[in-house]
Amino acid sequence: MTTAPTASAPPPAPLTPEPAAKGKATRPGDKIFIGMSRGSGIFLLVVMAAIAAFLTYRAYIAISQNEANFLTAFEWNPQGDPPRFGIAILAYGTIVSSIIAMIIAVPISVGIALFVSHYAPRRLAGPLGYVIDLLAAVPSIVYGLWGALVLVPYLDGMNIWLDQYFGWTYLFDKSGSGPARNLFTVGILLAVMILPVITNVTREVFLQVPKMHEEAALALGATRWEVIRMSVLPFGRSGIISASMLGLGRALGETMAVATVLSPNFLFSGHLLDPGGGTFAQNIAAKFNEANEFGRDALIASGLVLFVMTLLVNGAARLIIARRKEYSGANA
Repeated sequence: MTTAPTASAPPPAPLTPEPAAKGKATRPGDKIFIGMSRGSGIFLLVVMAAIAAFLTYRAYIAISQNEANFLTAFEWNPQGDPPRFGIAILAYGTIVSSIIAMIIAVPISVGIALFVSHYAPRRLAGPLGYVIDLLAAVPSIVYGLWGALVLVPYLDGMNIWLDQYFGWTYLFDKSGSGPARNLFTVGILLAVMILPVITNVTREVFLQVPKMHEEAALALGATRWEVIRMSVLPFGRSGIISASMLGLGRALGETMAVATVLSPNFLFSGHLLDPGGGTFAQNIAAKFNEANEFGRDALIASGLVLFVMTLLVNGAARLIIARRKEYSGANA
């Protein structure tokens, strides 16, 4: 007599941990990591707030006793009786030298980035990119020594040529004689210094262009330049702008290289080839050691203006980058 086979019970389901709620850690290691990350972010904000509070407090002490208009005065005598100082010349020199640097550096940087990412052979692109990275690591004082010993003497002839053929533009009208220790030379030196910064960021943006866009343009019969004009440059426009603003942030705060090259004074001149001028960072580095307590408060007040300018420039760069989320993704 045969018995009907009985259905076997299904095997028990494996025990799996329930998924944790989104953004909530359950493992001890995750909790520790999240806590450390959050603490690091909060610590950074606290440090920035402490710096801003310190600069604001010391700046208020100086500005409250200043007999001149801090924003428009063309003199710097905080140790006088009464103290009179202003940042007009410093703001002018900082902005003008940075603009000259950007006009020179941005087109060259974009050209180098395009060459490395789309034109150069693989054997050349790697070493060239490595050399550009090394340029970003050169100390500022080395650039300053090169500018003072090499760039300034060789620019004397160029200044004479600019004065002779472009003096009618007023900007290149050299009204006096003297070495090329002026804002124009500072702008060229700053352009060399920010060149690797802009090039590196722009190159990485160009390498993120979706390959399908370039291949589609080539399939339609576009030349290499047309591919770059229609696919690469439109995609990397925001990246070029943000890279340029990051370079501008470094140019605004550069200290030792500018102090080594520039012959500072507080005489306003719209002629870029005339010796003199000044920047925020250069003025602080030159006068800090010889200043008394109140004079240092005045220098800190000018540093607060530079601090705000740099924050605004870098914040604007981050906002532009955030508008293009595809920079962080892989090529399509």
